[in-house]
Amino acid sequence: MKKKSYAAYPYFVWSILFIIIPLFIILFFSFTQKIDGSTIFSLDNYHKLLSPIYLKVFWRSIYLAFISTLLCLIIGYPAALFLSKVDIRRRNLLILLFILPMWMNFLLRTYAWMSILGKNGFINTVLTKIGLPSMTLLYTDAAVLLGMVYNFLPYMVLPIYTVLIKIDKNLINAAHDLGANKTQVFRKVIFPLTLPGVISGISMVFMPAVTTFVISRLLGGGQYMLLGNLIEGQFTNIGDWNFGSAISIFMMIIILISMAVMSRFDSQDNKEGGGQLW
Repeated sequence: MKKKSYAAYPYFVWSILFIIIPLFIILFFSFTQKIDGSTIFSLDNYHKLLSPIYLKVFWRSIYLAFISTLLCLIIGYPAALFLSKVDIRRRNLLILLFILPMWMNFLLRTYAWMSILGKNGFINTVLTKIGLPSMTLLYTDAAVLLGMVYNFLPYMVLPIYTVLIKIDKNLINAAHDLGANKTQVFRKVIFPLTLPGVISGISMVFMPAVTTFVISRLLGGGQYMLLGNLIEGQFTNIGDWNFGSAISIFMMIIILISMAVMSRFDSQDNKEGGGQLW
């Protein structure tokens, strides 16, 4: 007979208390409404989500999250590739410098960009000093994207870097011996082997980016309503927990679907990993 693992019980209790029960409470609120002091079952919260004004918020949130994830991938992959190739002593120092800002509070890091991008901030002060006109950098889509990329870039770099340093160098040497140039080695060997890290990085960046509300509030000036701001407003300002719960459930479904697609893509890549390289 198998021995019971009593060490797992605290984990199950924690999951039930702080994951499953709150999830059922949100699910309950999303399917109910309060009318004349009584709670009734209703689908009006989900029907309300189909209004053009809320669909626009959904589209804007997904669009900005997609662009920020793409930018993190474009910047992060070369950075991870560079880190994986430097000497191990310099590599550890560079990684420390790279993750050092993550030790600072998320809110403080975002506030710092306000002082850099503001009307009287560092960039505009430098532009004015050299005789150039000041620019409107804060409260724009570009500022929100900059905040997302800055805060979430490490979550793209570190998974890719972790996979890169585990690649068997003999595979790369064999590709060179067979006549492949650097571009072919990257396209046929290195990049396919790092796809699990890429997929993990995309998931880790896209999910917080699509639900963020601090960055859009501070760097967007509150004029850029994203999903995180919409959910926060329903719970804190308006007090409509039912509609806020419906938005949260809908957002959770979108995230689960995207995770399932990423997982399926990763599984297919692993099955085909032993195939022909050329």
